[in-house]
Amino acid sequence: MTAKLIDGKALAGRIRTHIAQRVKERLNRGERQPGLAVVQVGNDPASAIYVSNKRKACAEVGILSLAHDLPADTSEQSLLALIDQLNEDPTVDGILVQLPLPRQIDPETVIERIRPDKDVDGFHPYNIGRLAVRMPTFRSCTPYGVMKLLAETGEKLLGKHAVVIGASNHVGRPMGLELLLAGCTMTVCHRFTQDLAKHVADADILVVAVGKPGLVKGDWIKPGAMVIDVGMNRLPDGSLCGDVDAAGAARRAAWLTPVPGGVGPMTVAMLLQNTLYAAEELH
Repeated sequence: MTAKLIDGKALAGRIRTHIAQRVKERLNRGERQPGLAVVQVGNDPASAIYVSNKRKACAEVGILSLAHDLPADTSEQSLLALIDQLNEDPTVDGILVQLPLPRQIDPETVIERIRPDKDVDGFHPYNIGRLAVRMPTFRSCTPYGVMKLLAETGEKLLGKHAVVIGASNHVGRPMGLELLLAGCTMTVCHRFTQDLAKHVADADILVVAVGKPGLVKGDWIKPGAMVIDVGMNRLPDGSLCGDVDAAGAARRAAWLTPVPGGVGPMTVAMLLQNTLYAAEELH
Protein backbone atom coordinates (compact mmCIF):
# COMPACT_ATOMS: atom_id res chain seq x y z
CA MET A 1 0.00 0.00 0.00
CA THR A 2 1.24 3.50 -0.84
CA ALA A 3 -0.47 6.35 0.97
CA LYS A 4 -2.10 9.16 -0.96
CA LEU A 5 -0.79 12.55 0.14
CA ILE A 6 -3.30 15.13 1.40
CA ASP A 7 -2.02 18.37 -0.11
CA GLY A 8 -2.61 21.02 2.53
CA LYS A 9 -0.85 23.69 0.51
CA ALA A 10 -3.21 23.27 -2.44
CA LEU A 11 -6.33 23.13 -0.26
CA ALA A 12 -5.24 26.20 1.71
CA GLY A 13 -4.67 28.02 -1.57
CA ARG A 14 -8.24 27.34 -2.68
CA ILE A 15 -9.62 28.49 0.68
CA ARG A 16 -7.57 31.70 0.52
CA THR A 17 -8.80 32.40 -3.00
CA HIS A 18 -12.39 32.02 -1.80
CA ILE A 19 -11.74 34.33 1.17
CA ALA A 20 -10.17 36.95 -1.10
CA GLN A 21 -13.26 36.89 -3.31
CA ARG A 22 -15.59 37.35 -0.33
CA VAL A 23 -13.50 40.24 1.00
CA LYS A 24 -13.59 41.86 -2.44
CA GLU A 25 -17.38 41.52 -2.53
CA ARG A 26 -17.59 43.18 0.90
CA LEU A 27 -15.55 46.13 -0.27
CA ASN A 28 -17.59 46.43 -3.47
CA ARG A 29 -20.71 46.71 -1.31
CA GLY A 30 -19.07 49.55 0.60
CA GLU A 31 -18.58 47.46 3.73
CA ARG A 32 -15.63 47.66 6.09
CA GLN A 33 -12.40 45.74 5.44
CA PRO A 34 -11.93 42.90 7.94
CA GLY A 35 -9.14 43.65 10.40
CA LEU A 36 -6.71 41.37 12.24
CA ALA A 37 -4.43 42.69 14.99
CA VAL A 38 -1.25 40.60 15.24
CA VAL A 39 0.71 41.13 18.46
CA GLN A 40 4.27 39.89 18.91
CA VAL A 41 6.23 40.33 22.14
CA GLY A 42 10.00 40.00 21.79
CA ASN A 43 12.03 38.79 18.83
CA ASP A 44 11.92 34.99 18.97
CA PRO A 45 13.16 33.95 15.47
CA ALA A 46 10.54 31.22 14.92
CA SER A 47 7.74 33.51 16.10
CA ALA A 48 8.96 36.25 13.78
CA ILE A 49 8.68 33.88 10.80
CA TYR A 50 5.17 32.78 11.79
CA VAL A 51 4.03 36.38 12.32
CA SER A 52 5.49 37.46 8.99
CA ASN A 53 3.68 34.62 7.19
CA LYS A 54 0.37 35.55 8.83
CA ARG A 55 0.72 39.21 7.89
CA LYS A 56 1.58 38.33 4.29
CA ALA A 57 -1.43 36.00 4.13
CA CYS A 58 -3.69 38.83 5.32
CA ALA A 59 -2.35 41.12 2.61
CA GLU A 60 -2.95 38.48 -0.07
CA VAL A 61 -6.65 38.08 0.76
CA GLY A 62 -7.39 41.75 1.50
CA ILE A 63 -7.62 41.55 5.29
CA LEU A 64 -6.20 44.58 7.09
CA SER A 65 -3.25 43.47 9.22
CA LEU A 66 -2.56 45.69 12.22
CA ALA A 67 0.96 45.07 13.55
CA HIS A 68 1.84 45.51 17.21
CA ASP A 69 5.49 44.55 17.84
CA LEU A 70 6.41 44.96 21.50
CA PRO A 71 9.82 44.66 23.19
CA ALA A 72 10.73 41.50 25.09
CA ASP A 73 10.63 43.30 28.45
CA THR A 74 6.97 44.34 28.00
CA SER A 75 5.06 43.83 31.23
CA GLU A 76 1.93 41.69 31.46
CA GLN A 77 -0.02 44.78 32.52
CA SER A 78 1.06 46.67 29.38
CA LEU A 79 0.09 43.78 27.11
CA LEU A 80 -3.30 43.42 28.79
CA ALA A 81 -3.87 47.17 28.36
CA LEU A 82 -3.19 46.82 24.63
CA ILE A 83 -5.63 43.90 24.40
CA ASP A 84 -8.28 45.98 26.18
CA GLN A 85 -7.76 48.70 23.58
CA LEU A 86 -8.02 46.25 20.68
CA ASN A 87 -11.13 44.67 22.21
CA GLU A 88 -12.89 48.02 21.90
CA ASP A 89 -11.49 48.98 18.48
CA PRO A 90 -14.32 48.65 15.90
CA THR A 91 -11.81 48.17 13.05
CA VAL A 92 -10.41 45.00 14.69
CA ASP A 93 -12.31 41.76 14.07
CA GLY A 94 -9.64 39.42 15.41
CA ILE A 95 -6.79 39.58 17.92
CA LEU A 96 -3.86 37.19 17.64
CA VAL A 97 -1.14 37.20 20.29
CA GLN A 98 1.78 35.13 19.02
CA LEU A 99 2.99 32.43 21.42
CA PRO A 100 5.30 31.73 23.19
CA LEU A 101 5.38 34.85 25.37
CA PRO A 102 8.28 36.03 27.57
CA ARG A 103 8.46 34.48 31.04
CA GLN A 104 7.03 37.50 32.84
CA ILE A 105 3.70 37.13 30.99
CA ASP A 106 1.20 34.36 31.73
CA PRO A 107 -0.21 33.14 28.40
CA GLU A 108 -3.52 31.91 29.85
CA THR A 109 -4.19 35.32 31.44
CA VAL A 110 -3.59 36.92 28.04
CA ILE A 111 -5.79 34.44 26.17
CA GLU A 112 -8.66 34.97 28.61
CA ARG A 113 -8.36 38.76 28.26
CA ILE A 114 -9.11 38.62 24.53
CA ARG A 115 -12.82 39.10 23.97
CA PRO A 116 -14.33 35.76 22.86
CA ASP A 117 -15.85 37.31 19.71
CA LYS A 118 -12.34 38.44 18.65
CA ASP A 119 -10.54 35.22 19.61
CA VAL A 120 -9.73 34.13 16.05
CA ASP A 121 -7.12 31.64 17.33
CA GLY A 122 -9.96 29.78 19.05
CA PHE A 123 -8.01 29.45 22.31
CA HIS A 124 -10.37 31.21 24.75
CA PRO A 125 -12.05 28.85 27.27
CA TYR A 126 -15.43 30.17 26.11
CA ASN A 127 -14.80 29.05 22.53
CA ILE A 128 -13.29 25.71 23.58
CA GLY A 129 -16.35 25.22 25.78
CA ARG A 130 -18.71 25.98 22.89
CA LEU A 131 -16.98 23.27 20.86
CA ALA A 132 -17.28 20.85 23.79
CA VAL A 133 -21.06 21.27 23.92
CA ARG A 134 -21.45 20.97 20.12
CA MET A 135 -22.14 24.67 19.51
CA PRO A 136 -18.87 25.84 17.91
CA THR A 137 -18.21 29.50 17.15
CA PHE A 138 -14.48 30.09 16.73
CA ARG A 139 -12.62 26.81 16.28
CA SER A 140 -8.92 26.42 17.06
CA CYS A 141 -7.12 26.95 13.77
CA THR A 142 -4.93 23.84 13.61
CA PRO A 143 -7.63 21.30 14.59
CA TYR A 144 -10.12 23.07 12.31
CA GLY A 145 -7.59 22.80 9.49
CA VAL A 146 -7.12 19.10 10.21
CA MET A 147 -10.87 18.55 9.86
CA LYS A 148 -10.78 20.25 6.46
CA LEU A 149 -7.91 17.96 5.42
CA LEU A 150 -9.84 14.87 6.52
CA ALA A 151 -12.91 16.09 4.59
CA GLU A 152 -10.71 16.49 1.49
CA THR A 153 -10.16 12.71 1.38
CA GLY A 154 -13.88 12.08 0.89
CA GLU A 155 -13.77 9.33 3.51
CA LYS A 156 -16.60 8.99 6.03
CA LEU A 157 -15.57 9.75 9.61
CA LEU A 158 -18.68 8.54 11.46
CA GLY A 159 -17.88 5.65 13.75
CA LYS A 160 -14.15 5.64 12.98
CA HIS A 161 -11.73 5.15 15.85
CA ALA A 162 -9.66 8.33 16.04
CA VAL A 163 -6.49 8.55 18.12
CA VAL A 164 -4.87 11.89 18.95
CA ILE A 165 -1.34 11.87 20.33
CA GLY A 166 -0.73 15.04 22.32
CA ALA A 167 -3.05 16.74 24.80
CA SER A 168 -2.08 20.42 24.58
CA ASN A 169 -4.74 23.08 25.13
CA HIS A 170 -4.24 24.51 21.66
CA VAL A 171 -4.07 21.39 19.48
CA GLY A 172 -4.59 18.00 21.16
CA ARG A 173 -7.60 18.73 23.35
CA PRO A 174 -9.64 20.74 20.80
CA MET A 175 -8.62 18.17 18.16
CA GLY A 176 -10.28 15.47 20.24
CA LEU A 177 -13.41 17.59 20.55
CA GLU A 178 -13.50 18.18 16.77
CA LEU A 179 -13.27 14.46 16.05
CA LEU A 180 -15.91 13.70 18.66
CA LEU A 181 -18.16 16.30 17.02
CA ALA A 182 -17.60 14.50 13.70
CA GLY A 183 -18.94 11.26 15.18
CA CYS A 184 -15.66 9.47 15.84
CA THR A 185 -14.85 7.25 18.80
CA MET A 186 -12.05 9.13 20.52
CA THR A 187 -8.81 8.23 22.29
CA VAL A 188 -6.34 10.90 23.42
CA CYS A 189 -2.80 9.77 24.25
CA HIS A 190 -0.30 11.79 26.28
CA ARG A 191 3.01 11.43 28.15
CA PHE A 192 1.48 9.09 30.75
CA THR A 193 -0.11 6.77 28.17
CA GLN A 194 1.05 3.17 28.38
CA ASP A 195 1.74 1.09 25.25
CA LEU A 196 1.46 3.91 22.71
CA ALA A 197 2.12 1.51 19.85
CA LYS A 198 -1.03 -0.48 20.70
CA HIS A 199 -3.19 2.66 20.60
CA VAL A 200 -1.68 3.68 17.26
CA ALA A 201 -2.32 0.21 15.84
CA ASP A 202 -6.04 0.57 16.68
CA ALA A 203 -6.44 3.96 14.97
CA ASP A 204 -8.49 4.39 11.81
CA ILE A 205 -7.61 8.09 12.05
CA LEU A 206 -4.34 9.13 13.67
CA VAL A 207 -3.45 12.75 14.50
CA VAL A 208 0.01 13.33 16.00
CA ALA A 209 0.87 16.69 17.58
CA VAL A 210 3.78 16.33 19.99
CA GLY A 211 6.92 17.88 18.52
CA LYS A 212 9.19 14.81 18.66
CA PRO A 213 10.76 13.70 15.36
CA GLY A 214 9.86 10.15 14.38
CA LEU A 215 7.89 9.46 17.58
CA VAL A 216 5.41 7.25 15.74
CA LYS A 217 7.01 4.34 13.90
CA GLY A 218 5.68 3.34 10.51
CA ASP A 219 5.11 -0.29 11.46
CA TRP A 220 2.80 0.78 14.31
CA ILE A 221 0.23 2.19 11.90
CA LYS A 222 -2.94 0.30 11.05
CA PRO A 223 -3.09 -0.60 7.34
CA GLY A 224 -5.49 1.78 5.57
CA ALA A 225 -5.39 4.43 8.30
CA MET A 226 -5.64 8.18 7.74
CA VAL A 227 -2.55 9.82 9.24
CA ILE A 228 -2.33 13.53 10.01
CA ASP A 229 1.13 14.68 11.13
CA VAL A 230 0.91 18.06 12.89
CA GLY A 231 4.55 17.97 14.04
CA MET A 232 7.08 20.40 12.54
CA ASN A 233 10.63 19.66 13.66
CA ARG A 234 13.91 21.02 12.31
CA LEU A 235 16.72 18.46 12.16
CA PRO A 236 20.45 19.26 12.59
CA ASP A 237 20.92 19.36 8.81
CA GLY A 238 18.24 22.07 8.54
CA SER A 239 15.56 19.85 7.01
CA LEU A 240 12.03 19.62 8.38
CA CYS A 241 10.23 16.51 9.51
CA GLY A 242 7.09 15.57 11.41
CA ASP A 243 6.36 13.39 14.41
CA VAL A 244 5.64 10.34 12.24
CA ASP A 245 8.12 8.15 10.37
CA ALA A 246 6.83 9.32 6.98
CA ALA A 247 8.48 6.64 4.84
CA GLY A 248 7.19 3.83 7.04
CA ALA A 249 3.74 5.39 7.34
CA ALA A 250 3.47 5.77 3.56
CA ARG A 251 3.79 1.99 3.15
CA ARG A 252 0.81 1.25 5.45
CA ALA A 253 -1.54 4.26 5.56
CA ALA A 254 -4.21 5.06 2.98
CA TRP A 255 -3.83 8.82 3.48
CA LEU A 256 -0.93 10.88 4.84
CA THR A 257 -0.16 14.58 5.24
CA PRO A 258 3.32 15.68 4.12
CA VAL A 259 5.67 17.74 6.30
CA PRO A 260 6.01 20.49 5.27
CA GLY A 261 2.98 21.27 3.09
CA GLY A 262 0.29 19.49 5.08
CA VAL A 263 -1.19 20.98 8.24
CA GLY A 264 0.87 24.19 8.41
CA PRO A 265 -0.73 26.04 5.48
CA MET A 266 -4.17 25.06 6.73
CA THR A 267 -3.60 26.65 10.14
CA VAL A 268 -3.02 30.04 8.49
CA ALA A 269 -5.99 29.56 6.14
CA MET A 270 -8.31 28.85 9.09
CA LEU A 271 -7.04 31.98 10.86
CA LEU A 272 -8.07 34.02 7.83
CA GLN A 273 -11.42 32.23 7.66
CA ASN A 274 -12.09 32.90 11.35
CA THR A 275 -11.28 36.60 10.85
CA LEU A 276 -13.68 36.87 7.92
CA TYR A 277 -16.34 35.00 9.92
CA ALA A 278 -15.94 37.53 12.74
CA ALA A 279 -16.41 40.43 10.33
CA GLU A 280 -19.41 38.88 8.54
CA GLU A 281 -21.28 37.24 11.41
CA LEU A 282 -20.21 38.74 14.74
CA HIS A 283 -19.38 42.38 14.08
